[in-house]
Amino acid sequence: MTPWTDRAGKLSPLKALAFAGTLVPALLLGYYAVKGFPQGAGAGTLLGPRPFTAAIHETGDWAIRFLLMSLAVTPLRRIGQWPKLILIRRMLGIAALAYAIGHLVLYFFDQNWDVFRVVSEIALRIYLTIGFVALLGLVALGLTSTDGAIRKLGRNWNRLHKIVYAIGILAALHFFMQSKADVYEPTLLAGLFLLLMFYRLAHWRGLNLTSPLVLVAIAVVAAMSTVIVEAAWYGLATGVPPARVLWANLQFSYTIRPGWWVLATGLAAAVLGFVRSMGRAEAPRGRRAARAAA
Repeated sequence: MTPWTDRAGKLSPLKALAFAGTLVPALLLGYYAVKGFPQGAGAGTLLGPRPFTAAIHETGDWAIRFLLMSLAVTPLRRIGQWPKLILIRRMLGIAALAYAIGHLVLYFFDQNWDVFRVVSEIALRIYLTIGFVALLGLVALGLTSTDGAIRKLGRNWNRLHKIVYAIGILAALHFFMQSKADVYEPTLLAGLFLLLMFYRLAHWRGLNLTSPLVLVAIAVVAAMSTVIVEAAWYGLATGVPPARVLWANLQFSYTIRPGWWVLATGLAAAVLGFVRSMGRAEAPRGRRAARAAA
């Protein structure tokens, strides 16, 4: 079975599109590298003044993004009532693993393949330790993602793959710590992670994920939690008073804070759930009307 076909061997447009999407960041990164390096004095300008550092950060960023995309599959299946979306969950998870490995390989390359130095850095720098543990977790999930492993592990497979939530937390913490002062994107991704976790919590509590009221409530709670996480991080890591961060979320002169993007994403999901529910409700009515007319 190729990445663009389903289990029956037929072309799956959904899988083909998702597979192409997972390759785009790597292809763009390769293009920037090739285009930038041969330019003499301007070498590496397309990746900035520190091209290897930029490449390391980009692969790490995409590893977290694809991890979140894989976590978004199950809630979107329920909200959008789109069962076939499950076909791309494993692919997105493998993409997260591939970019995380690329992230580590590029770091080795940047350190001139000095294994002792890299190992000592990972052991001594806590944010690198956290990132490496998250990578090991992704490797464990990747190695057990095959159909054979699922059959062999049975019910233990689900138990093992629940560590993806811990991996998400570690990845977000690693992103925060390596970003230092500017944590806009780490906050945004952490907020989206919280949104996805709230969807799972709501489902576990038996709430209806096709209800617009439930989805709007989740969006609001996730957005507020994102603001609190942002304020807490700045307060603990940089000493910025949390009140200033909270006030900044009400200012739109320069930028829109991550909490608002999380709210917008959650509200978009609520609209999707409402539209899909209305469509499903109309279908039975149409069939009943057709039978009555017949």
